[in-house]
Amino acid sequence: MNRVLAACYRTFGTLGCTLLIMVLSLQSMCAAASNGPLGIDSEVPLDTHGIWARRYQTGIENGVIVVEIAGALWFGNDDKLGHTFWQDLDSTALSGVAAQLLKHAVGRPRPYQDNDPNTFFKGGHYQSFPSGEVTLQAAFVTPLIVNYYKEDPWVWALEALPVYDAFARLKSRAHWQTDVIAGGLLGTGFGYWATTRATPITVEILPRGLSVGFRTRF
Repeated sequence: MNRVLAACYRTFGTLGCTLLIMVLSLQSMCAAASNGPLGIDSEVPLDTHGIWARRYQTGIENGVIVVEIAGALWFGNDDKLGHTFWQDLDSTALSGVAAQLLKHAVGRPRPYQDNDPNTFFKGGHYQSFPSGEVTLQAAFVTPLIVNYYKEDPWVWALEALPVYDAFARLKSRAHWQTDVIAGGLLGTGFGYWATTRATPITVEILPRGLSVGFRTRF
């Protein structure tokens, strides 16, 4: 591995670097003219049909939330998978708050609101940076991958969720390339951090009965 990739992995971790590389690859297949803070932002051809339809994006978003809540409550924190789902709750909740704060602070218009990727700080009504949905997907898959990749390498396939969402948000002209990259890195960072805690924050603040797991009761 060359020095650039090695530095990327050390800085962002395996998941964040993978997402970064894949989104940058998408950029090379899209519009020729690029700009923005990293020089990679450009509008892509609008496509809201087929797998890129908005209903599939929201369906996956809602599905992830349901899975992590149901998994945490069913398996409980004393089970490895249940513990991972509780970490997911920490990861998605905290990264979601961070993403929303950044959106209001940065005030970046979405591509359909302003076709200039260099426009920032226009007010809280403009919330393109970072992508909250890509943040959610990355925050969800990261604890699962970190906890299970050694025993089941197929868990890496979960990376398809944030990558798909990144592509879909670009094709919807709802975000710029740097928006989805930032969302992926933000979610990955919080996801990895969640795995370093022996006891998830959500387990600490919620009643003990909720974290035991309904499966053990039956």
